Amino acid sequence: MPPGYAHSGLGFTSFVCLTHPQNIGSVSLRSPDPKDAPMFRMNFLQSEADMQKLVVGIKLLRNLFGASAFDEFRGKEIAPGADKQSDEALVAYVRETCSTVWHPVGTCKMGTDPMAVVDPELRVHGIEGLRVVDASIMPTITTGNTNAPTIMIGEKAADLIKAAGCVSQQVTSAIAS
Repeated sequence: MPPGYAHSGLGFTSFVCLTHPQNIGSVSLRSPDPKDAPMFRMNFLQSEADMQKLVVGIKLLRNLFGASAFDEFRGKEIAPGADKQSDEALVAYVRETCSTVWHPVGTCKMGTDPMAVVDPELRVHGIEGLRVVDASIMPTITTGNTNAPTIMIGEKAADLIKAAGCVSQQVTSAIAS
């Protein structure tokens, strides 16, 4: 949880989230040794445009919650805090608190192109009997929460596995949502 969010009592909250960031990260193998941990490159906030969208989003939320309709509900702003007004202060706040909101996707892209890790039936190319069944197979992130699409991927995988008569087939989950 970001700094400054610990609060007891009544209140309301909102947050700004980029659903289509300009920059993307990557996952790659460190070596052919399966015991070596993979390399993760999150690539957060490398785009100035992404950063500016988040700063503008915070300002829009402040304007919204500053409306008189919220007068009876509004207390003091907990985060980022009334002391953070300049763009520079908001950029620093975003850099300190930014996270994935637990929805990374795309590390095992599904498809038929050379970048695809799994085929349309979720089978890993070149490894017999292995499927990937989670949000990592999504070629791009959905605009909304990844929970429902991930459940749909799981349901489809169950149907594919049953249809193939491979109930004992190994299924792995690289990134669970």
